[in-house]
Amino acid sequence: MTPELLVLTLAGLLQVVQFGLMSVPANLELGPGKTMSPRDPQRLGKPLIEQVSVRTGRLFRALNNHFEALILFTVAVVVVTLSDQSTWLTATCAWVYLGARILYVPAYAFGWVPWRSLIFGVGFFATVLMLLAALV
Repeated sequence: MTPELLVLTLAGLLQVVQFGLMSVPANLELGPGKTMSPRDPQRLGKPLIEQVSVRTGRLFRALNNHFEALILFTVAVVVVTLSDQSTWLTATCAWVYLGARILYVPAYAFGWVPWRSLIFGVGFFATVLMLLAALV
């Protein structure tokens, strides 16, 4: 397994952890009647994310952000791996991405401004650098 694939696997597990960090407080705050329902807008009145506490809402948005960021990172890992272009640079970028994603969770949950955006930028830049390295 390449270092990039290892990091991709760990990033997937991070997403599982983030899901737990969001879903436990959301279930406690909303109750099973809402969280286990079909979530029809007519019944709920407004989306669940708008019915939870500020911190739980932030954890929900951080999870959604990871889904979005993981798509581009997965593309980078697949391109690097399938083209057999794994190098120290791409491996380092992958680890930087994972480190940034781990830091992003508390940064978002606790409202670290402007650090949350800067941390996101580091992970995004590392992913773009992986894609560019695969072209060279």
